[in-house]
Amino acid sequence: MKRVKSALSEAAERVENTLESLLPAGDAPEARLFEAMRYATLGGGKRLRPFLVLASAELFNVNRASALRIAAAIEFVHCYSLVHDDLPAMDDDDMRRGRPTVHRQYDDATAVLAGDALLTLAFEILADEATHPDPKVRCELVTALAAAAGAHGMVGGQMFDLLAESMELDIGAITRLQRLKTGQLIAFACEAGAILGKAPAPLRQALRAYAHDLGLAFQIADDLLDAEGTEAEVGKKVGKDAAAGKATFISVLGTERAREQADLLARQAVLHLDLFEKKADLLCDVARFVVERRA
Repeated sequence: MKRVKSALSEAAERVENTLESLLPAGDAPEARLFEAMRYATLGGGKRLRPFLVLASAELFNVNRASALRIAAAIEFVHCYSLVHDDLPAMDDDDMRRGRPTVHRQYDDATAVLAGDALLTLAFEILADEATHPDPKVRCELVTALAAAAGAHGMVGGQMFDLLAESMELDIGAITRLQRLKTGQLIAFACEAGAILGKAPAPLRQALRAYAHDLGLAFQIADDLLDAEGTEAEVGKKVGKDAAAGKATFISVLGTERAREQADLLARQAVLHLDLFEKKADLLCDVARFVVERRA
């Protein structure tokens, strides 16, 4: 755990500097939008997805500057999703990362526009020659992130999640929901380094399989934190899923079985990395970290 926390902290600092350099700033009439984008992005969060980009890139000796740009792009997409997820029309949350959500700090319209701008900025970064000299690689990154974030990925999962409050879901349906809403973006983060490194298909598939199990383990851990954690630990209101009667891994499996399932998924995730041998030790440690974290 100590090794992972140190690596996450180091990666988060590098990513924070990259985010800062890529975000717009200025005193133009649209400066309020710039401020909201920066408020939504800087100074908080685990930066797990950017970390996974950097860790996967190291497996293929990818240029660090290129990996950091991809890490920043995926964090912009993640932060956009949080801004929109917190809106009154969605989950209606007042707190995120221990401070007021963007629509509370500014207003609903500014929050919508800030999310829109963060999403489009991510694709601007991926398409830029500074990210990778090979246009085919840049196109593949754009296509992969669009698939992970769109109607067949994160956005589709969010729609499913909204409908789930009025549906009875079994474990299969909950698993599919979370694969879309959370898992697809994590899968892109894990595969991005392989895309940058032009890795062969078996290695890319191994990373996707790892990400699949990691993403589900991560979501179960999130469900456990919502059920058992405190607002101080989590940085947002807890107990909302149960209050809304929403089907989760906890509501279907119960706390102990859910915890056992998360542990099993973490162990399975590690097995997918055998092809990489010792080079993937840190990613193996991350699988354990996601189920043991308290925030």
